Amino acid sequence: MEAITGYASYALPITTALIGVWLVWTVVRYVRADKGTRVSMRQAVRVRWGWVRLARMAGLTVTDKTPSLLTQITAQKDSPPPAPRILTPKIKVKPDQYGVIVQARTLPQVGLEEYQKSARFLADAWRCTRVSVLPDGPGKVLIRGVRSDPLTTPTRHRPTGRPLADLTRWELGVDEYAARVCVSLANVPGVTVAGVPGAGKTSGVNKFVCDFAPSPAVQIATADGKVSRASEGDYADLVKRMFAFCGDDLDEANALFKRLVELRKRRSATIRDVLGVKNMWHVAPSPEWPLTVLIIDEAHTFFREYKGSDATTKRLAALTAENARLVEDLVKKGRSVGILVILISQKTTGDAIPTFIRDVCPIGLSFAQKTVEAAVAALGEDIRNWPDASPVTLQDPAYVGVAVMAMQGRPGYTRIRTPYVSDADAARIAEETSHLTADPDLCLDALLRKTGRTAVSTPSLTK
Repeated sequence: MEAITGYASYALPITTALIGVWLVWTVVRYVRADKGTRVSMRQAVRVRWGWVRLARMAGLTVTDKTPSLLTQITAQKDSPPPAPRILTPKIKVKPDQYGVIVQARTLPQVGLEEYQKSARFLADAWRCTRVSVLPDGPGKVLIRGVRSDPLTTPTRHRPTGRPLADLTRWELGVDEYAARVCVSLANVPGVTVAGVPGAGKTSGVNKFVCDFAPSPAVQIATADGKVSRASEGDYADLVKRMFAFCGDDLDEANALFKRLVELRKRRSATIRDVLGVKNMWHVAPSPEWPLTVLIIDEAHTFFREYKGSDATTKRLAALTAENARLVEDLVKKGRSVGILVILISQKTTGDAIPTFIRDVCPIGLSFAQKTVEAAVAALGEDIRNWPDASPVTLQDPAYVGVAVMAMQGRPGYTRIRTPYVSDADAARIAEETSHLTADPDLCLDALLRKTGRTAVSTPSLTK
């Protein structure tokens, strides 16, 4: 007893010290948080304190009539049966800028479906705009409650200038529950991006360039149908990180597409001998065999069908028809050799991007659209069944930078807030990474020489 009494004299000050440290840490974290996170931290406290009562009202508890082991041991022989226990799922609450993330346990008869049915009650009780419930492993669910709408909250992305650890992941932004949205680029031959002018198409692609530019295993070429020269338009700040660039001149674009098709043919002919695989994605991109990205902005400029009988019109019609054939070759045959085509247009209808190109691209994003027909062209017929997610509903200025896409593993369509990248940040990244720019043809020549094979010379690309 004396030993126990001696230890007890230390317990109180130790406990007090630990509580004091916890309080100081909580206050510091609260002070350093932004305004939105502070509100969420207060919201998290309300969620924890009110959970037992709310769970009972929402039907998320279960009655256990079996006495606990302790009750069975201590119960007297003639004593009345103990009252049934009401079990409440245990939760962990984490606040962030937009709301709270709640990890909850399941119970018999209180599973994922029951939580999903109670989502609207939880949203009202927690004062959230919307609440989602997703599985989080065996016996657990993840409840996401957003207090402010992430889709109408503009975000800004400041590129770090560091190479990505995984070149197969393209981080697009956050969805309507503020969850990060990433798509895999592995084995993806093409991406289509649609939307009315000023909806955020080019800004989203700028983020892609700024994120991937620090890696020497990525090389980028661009054909921009909105400008005549590299010093104009949205890509003027990024052109230093591009191994090739052309404007709206159809002859220059045709030469660029031919050059990339020749690169595709050379890679297809040598990939087994050089990389030892049939598919580049089995070994990942490298500086010697970089992922080659072709961005075609205002794609309809290069595929437009010219109609007329005069010589000039016939020549332009022949050029655009050949452009379509060349890009079709890249999209249909370039996947396994590490060529990715990103096609951007206001509408991805068949007259803007030929269907034999558009329908081969597995990833499609659509920013705001004015008509259902344009939304269907960008996202497929199924978007008619999801009117709340249609890009036609994104015409409000608050939704500039919001895109819609179909995500693998998710029903329906996902709305995504893409972040804004400033021109200054884009110029900084291009300047810092310009030394990494290399012609993939020359990279292949060097790799062939390194492996003892004869390099096939091709015409050089000019910016």
